[in-house]
Order: sequence, then structure tokens, then C-alpha cells
Amino acid sequence: MIPLSSNEMLLVLGNSGTLAVVKIGTQRQFFVDTPESEIILAMGPEELLVASGFGTDERIVNGLRCVLYMIREVNSPLIVLPKKHPASARLKIVVAAGKRIMLSCEITPGTHPEQHLLCGMKEFDGAEILGVEGGVELNGLEWTKYVKRGFLLHGK
Repeated sequence: MIPLSSNEMLLVLGNSGTLAVVKIGTQRQFFVDTPESEIILAMGPEELLVASGFGTDERIVNGLRCVLYMIREVNSPLIVLPKKHPASARLKIVVAAGKRIMLSCEITPGTHPEQHLLCGMKEFDGAEILGVEGGVELNGLEWTKYVKRGFLLHGK
């Protein structure tokens, strides 16, 4: 288990992709908007928001933090694109939410309302990220490096 508090972000560094993980921190709701409906996710403090970035540079890391902040702190909805939407090919960052996140390179970025499933680079295919009390567990990612950074710049 990797300890992680709600004011920290865990970065999982691959060779071609980056994952960012934050805890929800408090019991709350998030909205998932699909072309057909709006789904309400009730999430607990130990559950996770996980963002997958298709790249490894500092721009991607800053983008990961920004997207996670917009969802967790500003309460922006998670947007699900329709299948075969042209924007899917241009997405550089996608997000999933839940206690258990499975990574797959076999899905189209941004088109899956199932929040346990996250598109990732091929190197992350089949990996699993679990929210556990006081931290996270990374399965299938033992080969990666990881670092923790502050998530909230001015604390909460």
C-alpha cells in the first residue's frame, strides 16, 4: 500500500504515459454526463479519481492535476463522448472514478460510461488501481516509478 492523503496526488510514471491519482477526501456526489443521460456517482472518502495522460512531460502532469482539480474541487462533470466521436482521437487525458480502476488500451478514449474502466497507454494495459484506507494499491504497475506531489496548492 502506498499512503496517500486527500491533499496529495500520486503520479505513476511510465515510459510513454502518466497516471495521476487523488482520493475523493469526503463523502460526495459526482456527475457523469453521457449523450443519453446523467448518472450520479455517490463516492466515499477512500475512493479515487484517476486520470490517464498520453505522454510523460510536465505539460501532461500539469494537465492531469488541472483535470482532477476541475472534477474534484470545482465539481465539473465527467463527460462521456458518443462512440466514434472525432474528439476521442485528440484527447490527451481521460478520467475514471471509483474504488477500483482497471486500465485498458483496448477501449476508445472518453467513450465509456463505466467508471471502473480507464483508457491507458499499452504499457498500463491490465493494471489495477485500488483505493484502500489511507492510501492506494497498484497492481500490475510494480515496474513503474511513482512520486507524490501536493494536490491543493493552498491547502484545504
